[in-house]
Amino acid sequence: MAGAAARSTSSALAVYGIVAAPETGWLSTPTLLALGGAVLLLGTFVATQARRREPLMRLGILRAPNLAAANVAQLLLGAAWIPMWFFLNLYLQQVLGYTAFPSGAALLPMTVVIMIGMIALAPRLIARFGPKTMTVTGLGVLALGMGWLAFIRPDGNFGVDVLPASIVAALGMSMAFIPTLGTALSAARPEEGGLASGIVNTSYQVGSALGLAAITALATSLGADALGDLPALTGGYSAAFTGAAVIAAAGAVIAAITLRSTRTPAAEPSQPSQTAA
Repeated sequence: MAGAAARSTSSALAVYGIVAAPETGWLSTPTLLALGGAVLLLGTFVATQARRREPLMRLGILRAPNLAAANVAQLLLGAAWIPMWFFLNLYLQQVLGYTAFPSGAALLPMTVVIMIGMIALAPRLIARFGPKTMTVTGLGVLALGMGWLAFIRPDGNFGVDVLPASIVAALGMSMAFIPTLGTALSAARPEEGGLASGIVNTSYQVGSALGLAAITALATSLGADALGDLPALTGGYSAAFTGAAVIAAAGAVIAAITLRSTRTPAAEPSQPSQTAA
């Protein structure tokens, strides 16, 4: 219970500190207290797990080959993907003038590409090239799609500014998610498969929350809060996509350095598709 409370509160404080920082200041007392508390509680979690005979998370599991590297890749994947989804919806509604239903429908092509990519394409590519190659390639393609989205215009349209780039980003997501998940799950001992699954899912969700908080802070500081000012809004959203592209590119580089080449079988497609959503 102590470990669960420390870990959950640490994540909450980190997200709160990053979200509040643009308004209160990065060196303000509330921000420093929140981020300092997050670090302190994370250290408490690690210390607690190291002392327990039956810990919530056995720390030694992270020494399994590729497990820590795959979790870092999942964390950065979530940190890049979720902000893109969020700000793309805002661009459709607040700049292009879509209402809620058309903006949701405009995201369906990405969903279809992800479904096809995860179910039909990714397992074949992993079997041929291996999970490391596909993880690095997928994150690189995701970064390319994000970078393309950064060229959105105040007077843009869906067919030119959104659809092609979003399809590329969705393809990269589907290529990277399956191999990183499969690598993390296969790296653990069979009796610790449930623990490995919990760790990798937590990495993705925490990365999503922290990435969205950080990218929101970046976009807001560059005009994403200027409702009604289309050039300023577009500039803020463009900065968000650029930041997400940088995170995805960093993930590709880190994965290329830290992941070992294996022929790990792909995970079942039905499981990761629910997590990615």
